[in-house]
Amino acid sequence: MLKDITLGQYFPMNSVVHRMDARYKIVITLIYLVMLFWGQQIWSLAAGLIFTATAVFCSKIPPKMIIKSIKPIVPILIFTGLINLLMLDGGDVYWKWWVIRITEEGVQTSVFMIVRICLLIAGTSLLTYTTSPIVLTDAIESLLSPMKKLKMPVHELAMMMTIALRFIPTLIEETSKIMAAQKARGADLESGSIVQRAQALVPILIPLFVSAFRRAEELALAMECRCYHGGEGRTRLRKLQSGLRDYIALAITLLMFAGVIVLNAVLH
Repeated sequence: MLKDITLGQYFPMNSVVHRMDARYKIVITLIYLVMLFWGQQIWSLAAGLIFTATAVFCSKIPPKMIIKSIKPIVPILIFTGLINLLMLDGGDVYWKWWVIRITEEGVQTSVFMIVRICLLIAGTSLLTYTTSPIVLTDAIESLLSPMKKLKMPVHELAMMMTIALRFIPTLIEETSKIMAAQKARGADLESGSIVQRAQALVPILIPLFVSAFRRAEELALAMECRCYHGGEGRTRLRKLQSGLRDYIALAITLLMFAGVIVLNAVLH
């Protein structure tokens, strides 16, 4: 399961989405998320599905990578689907046993929520798949630059966010190595009750925390040795530049968002 977590990974390719300005990609992703949660009709999911499929095609990211990013949240999807299926009551009754009722509203809401979460993960994963951590840091800092007038440490916040995102694959790899080492020593991590499995995780979590703190200290030492002192006076190897493709992508996203709002108001 751990090897299926791809959050924070970057896949360098030569595509239209990869060449887009990272600032516009972040803004488009935020509009996409709002679009998914704004509409309560099928139109919002249809627009999100079309948007995601088009973005995946233009990014040249293999669809199996998108599916791989969804696999770790399958338990959450199942839990969410069951809760909505069993707790909501309305419309025609499809099946009934004792106090359990499966109704039309429960089925529709379950399917709606599962598809919405899948699109949410797929869309946000595409942002990290097509944007390198360094460029992502610069884009976040640029978008938050107006907050510098409020004396907020914008550069430090952007750097912390990106480093945290970047270290997710590293910590996942470290966890896999620790689990393999514990299994080689005879540890049983897959059988027993829930309490026993939780206790079996202690020999994994302790070395993982030690390794995480050690990596953080090494990173801080490396940045200090390179005379890193924050964002003030710092120059960049590559400057963020927007172009026609960024304007077109943003315009298309805004048009889809406006269409979802109109359809949701008219067909509500």
